[in-house]
Amino acid sequence: MPEQSYDLIVIGAGPGGYVAAIRASQLGLKVAVVEKRASLGGVCLNEGCIPSKALLESSEHYSRVNHELVEHGIDISGASLNLAQMMTRKQQIIDNLTGGISGLFKKNGIDAFTGQAKLSGSQTGRQTIRIVDDTESRELSAKTLLLATGSEAIELPHLPFDGETVINARDALSLNKVPERLLVVGGGVIGLELGSVWSRLGAQVTVVEMLPQILPQSDPQLAQMLQRSLKKQGLQILTKTRLDKFDLTDAGLVATLTTAKGEQQLSCDKILVATGRRAQSAGLGLEAVGLQVNKAGQLEVDENYQTKVPGIYAIGDLAPGPMLAHKASEEGVVFAERLCGQKSTLNYGAIPAVTYTWPEVASVGRSEAGLKREQIDYKAGKFFFAASGRALCNGTSDGFVKVLAAAETGRILGIHIVGPHASELIAEATTLISFGGSVQDVAAICHAHPTLAEALKEAALAVNKEAIHS
Repeated sequence: MPEQSYDLIVIGAGPGGYVAAIRASQLGLKVAVVEKRASLGGVCLNEGCIPSKALLESSEHYSRVNHELVEHGIDISGASLNLAQMMTRKQQIIDNLTGGISGLFKKNGIDAFTGQAKLSGSQTGRQTIRIVDDTESRELSAKTLLLATGSEAIELPHLPFDGETVINARDALSLNKVPERLLVVGGGVIGLELGSVWSRLGAQVTVVEMLPQILPQSDPQLAQMLQRSLKKQGLQILTKTRLDKFDLTDAGLVATLTTAKGEQQLSCDKILVATGRRAQSAGLGLEAVGLQVNKAGQLEVDENYQTKVPGIYAIGDLAPGPMLAHKASEEGVVFAERLCGQKSTLNYGAIPAVTYTWPEVASVGRSEAGLKREQIDYKAGKFFFAASGRALCNGTSDGFVKVLAAAETGRILGIHIVGPHASELIAEATTLISFGGSVQDVAAICHAHPTLAEALKEAALAVNKEAIHS
């Protein structure tokens, strides 16, 4: 089959790759995308962000019916779980969104190929790749290659995935029955979100985390508040604890945990390993073009996302920085626009991070620990949702908003939220930081009443001890 030629070939159709492809096509480039899986959207859409949020939403409804509606004067009897329908709904959402990307590719004239892409090197100033699928092999070439291959779950040597007893996040999103006892290894975002799903649906969930707090990268006060709330919901959380081994006995799985007080044995039905993710570069043939990953498994790039090999670029999880879908998408846009001569930028200091537990956790900007480490003078203001009229009416008053601001100027340096709909509230916070807003700016903004967003204004006012309701 003759070689097909393009201006840009994107390897990986996740939130970084497909966005970069569409933006590049909008700017006039002839674009092809190569994706090894049968459906577009990458890990985020197929086995990460989207399916987990679908199950979190469904499980929250189920939990609310069984545990919370009585307080609102709503008595419901006979409610039961239809897990198969819950999984069907999840898959329908995935299919709808993957189909949407296919439609966007057609609308923008982007050619999509399915198969494993392998770099072949450059010929006369053009990068070539070979695509291998189940039926044939073909070659493509382009002036520019963009690697956007995403990441994969880290497998621990003593806890190899088998898809049945030791599972990863992908497996945990497709269980056909609720495990009686689920042991989650890792108290980060993925472990807590999926632990919450199965706890709400009836599993006895235990989360073990080696470090002193869950969500190790988060503000400690947020993590403490979340841990208290999750314990009230029925999750057992063991920090400073590691799983050393497990044995399969007649009674089921028995895990041996090491805690500060010594060894402890815990019986369970499944072990979900959620100890992080690593960049996915296997099978790309990086060695053929002289590329090597760094210690973090990622490729070093310059300000334009170009690797050390001219014409080859990398974004998203394969490039340094947080492994977040929205970070990858924004990098995809900036990459495409810079490639076409525009002077686009991405403010890495204003990329929000969210954990979709209940309550939710969201942060943007600087942390207190970082400010203290760099000896930056700051002031903090805090407002608790327990004093929010809207939160009390909703029955979701756990949590608070914390605003960090420069002591002299009042410019907002960081905003951290644990509470209801923090994932939505963080948008205003991100906007304020992106535009260099100050607590005085927030004080001058009229927030509708009663809303959860008022909590952000109250926290900003509290920086200078001007809060009305605290």
